[in-house]
Amino acid sequence: MPSISGRQLVLDAFARKPVPRAPWVPFVGVHGGKMLGLAADEYLRKPDAIVEALVLARKKYQADGLPVVFDLQIEAEILGCHLHWAKDVPPSVISHPLAKGQLADLPAFSVDKGRMPLALEATRKARQALPDTALYGLICGPFTLASHLLGSEIFVQMFDDPERVQAIIDHCAHIACTCAAAYLAAGADVVAVVDPMTSQVSPKHFKTFVSPYENRIFDAIRAQGGRSSLFVCGDATRNLANMLATSCDNVSIDENVSLAKLRELAQAAGKSFGGNLKLTVVLLLGKPEDVKLDVVRCFDEVGDAPGFVLAPGCDLPYHTPEANLETVAPLLDPYQREVARVTAKSTLSVQLPPLPDYKAQRDAVTVDVITLDSAACAPCQYMMNAVHAAVAPFGSKVRVHEHKVKTPEGIGMMCALKVSNIPTICIDGEVRFVSLIPDHATLAGAVREALAAKGL
Repeated sequence: MPSISGRQLVLDAFARKPVPRAPWVPFVGVHGGKMLGLAADEYLRKPDAIVEALVLARKKYQADGLPVVFDLQIEAEILGCHLHWAKDVPPSVISHPLAKGQLADLPAFSVDKGRMPLALEATRKARQALPDTALYGLICGPFTLASHLLGSEIFVQMFDDPERVQAIIDHCAHIACTCAAAYLAAGADVVAVVDPMTSQVSPKHFKTFVSPYENRIFDAIRAQGGRSSLFVCGDATRNLANMLATSCDNVSIDENVSLAKLRELAQAAGKSFGGNLKLTVVLLLGKPEDVKLDVVRCFDEVGDAPGFVLAPGCDLPYHTPEANLETVAPLLDPYQREVARVTAKSTLSVQLPPLPDYKAQRDAVTVDVITLDSAACAPCQYMMNAVHAAVAPFGSKVRVHEHKVKTPEGIGMMCALKVSNIPTICIDGEVRFVSLIPDHATLAGAVREALAAKGL
């Protein structure tokens, strides 16, 4: 088979055509700032720096495709959400204008506002600088954007006022179509609808509040000659079938979801699929040997299924070692994978911390929340917000601890509590809510039961 560019390799994989090898798409977001020695808050405001980092990532990591900007808050900021900026993660939403306001009161959306012009400028310049690399324009999915606007209240209103929620998501879908068209016009090959909050809804609610609106976006992208991908992080297993039933070209998942399961469903649906190199325990905290073994694991789970795109589970953490990412591309060669299978040895070891004696602690109930990082992961952020809101009436009788699996200590706590998916809420050492944000009454009731068991 003749040599083809990385750009064509990605497009052919999306079309499930025969390819000489699987394409490799590292999701370089704020990690690009680290490569240049820039903090995330500076990097995301500098189009020329973004392009410089993409060119560097293409060369160092031998990437076939790259996202231009990985920031799910651009649209929310234009619509009036206030952001908290940090040095090593994308900004997070800290205000929700529709928690009390009305849809008609939102500012008019335009791709000429906020930081959207910077993202589009970076896309145009990256297209010129990287003609043989597939460029992904990332947009905030309609359900996640609605969550930014409503906050955790969205899960209550889905039951109490579904028509209002649908109207808000409809508005967000219109905005997504506008952004998708702008990215395609700027030179993006793929528009990725990044909708992580959809991992938090039931299959029934997915069909009601997600599928119709995302299909409108995917259909619009296809009508303009682009390719589409649906990115969902967290344990989206219960919604995989619904995700693959949408009109997207590709579904991409993280390590919370079995790649083998996705392969099985994707082949039945005739879809391209991608994932799911382990983001924290391997790419961030592991060594090149661990990366080799995880690449082998991915290909073992995929087999010879067409349409596969190798990628990390989500936006690369800022501090991901470059040596780990440089390890991936050579292993796209089957021979090198076989060598790694025989020679690579895992360096991973998890130190399990001693768990508190929750029953012996008679003065308070402890709520442990296992997250990726609530400052960088929307489902984690809204789960933490839900926890703090639910426990507020109980004062010092409830202690809340967040354990981020971006640290060895967080991974140790995750293992000690026997948590397998994130985000997860544990109450006095018992796993209670797994990758699902409970409504306020349910969560407060669970805490109240734990308090009553201790006579508090």
